[in-house]
Amino acid sequence: QVLLAESGGGLVQSGGSLTHSCIPSENILEPYSMAWYRQRPGKEHELVARIFSDGRTIYANFAKDRFIISRDAANNTMYLQMTSLEPDDTRVYYCNVARYQHIFWGQGIQVTVSP
Repeated sequence: QVLLAESGGGLVQSGGSLTHSCIPSENILEPYSMAWYRQRPGKEHELVARIFSDGRTIYANFAKDRFIISRDAANNTMYLQMTSLEPDDTRVYYCNVARYQHIFWGQGIQVTVSP
């Protein structure tokens, strides 16, 4: 069982920035992908961005040009830098790690963007 320690989140005004981090409890063997999802109450998770162990990244359309996902392999940490935040970005954000059929989730961190 891989535990994911998330940090970041919080309250920010519209137009502001936040950075999340996610640290797995152990090194993940390649190949793997790490991702950030977000969720509104009563809604399904939606992908924000994903980074693969070979460095490829994919972004949801709403995240392109505003968010950056990255991985610091030396510190075993994944980051999500969010800029130009909007009230519609208010969600709980979750770290996700996937390796073949094994999928792990963090507990989620709240992001609230005020008008």
